[in-house]
Parts: sequence; C-alpha cells; structure tokens
Amino acid sequence: MTGYGQSGARSRSGASGLAIASLVCGIVGLFFLSIVLGPLAIIFGGVTLRQRRGGGAGMAKAGLVLGVVDVVLFVVLLVAASSGGFSWYVGG
Repeated sequence: MTGYGQSGARSRSGASGLAIASLVCGIVGLFFLSIVLGPLAIIFGGVTLRQRRGGGAGMAKAGLVLGVVDVVLFVVLLVAASSGGFSWYVGG
C-alpha cells in the first residue's frame, strides 16, 4: 500500500539521474553555454560510469562524448573569433 503522494511506480529504464543530467547538459550545451554545460556533462557522465550501479551507462557515455564535443566546439569558435576568422562587418 502506498501512502499519500506516492505513486508506487518505479522507473522502468532504471536510468540514473546523473546519466540523464549528463545527456541533457551535453545536448543543451551544443546550443547554449557550452563552456559551462560541457564540463558538467563530462563530470556527470564520469561519475555515473564509475558508480557501476543502476542503468544509464549508454546515456552517460553519450553525455560524456557530447560534453567533450561541447568543449572542443567552444575552443574552436573562440580561436576562430579571436583570429578574425569571423567577419560580421558588411558595410563599406
């Protein structure tokens, strides 16, 4: 019997909350705040893979990879912007 406010249902996938957080941070980091969300995705994915309990290893690995992509993308865009690779001036 469940108490008030408890549904009694459990997660079917068994995915860890950190694995989900890693994946979400990795995906969102591709578009916004990649220098913040990328490292968070790497940390959350690494912690999940080290715990070795619960599910979500696939999501943790995907979040880890996306976190690395976020950081590399940020560095590449930063280098391109600082070297004058982007020219937004159109006037003459």
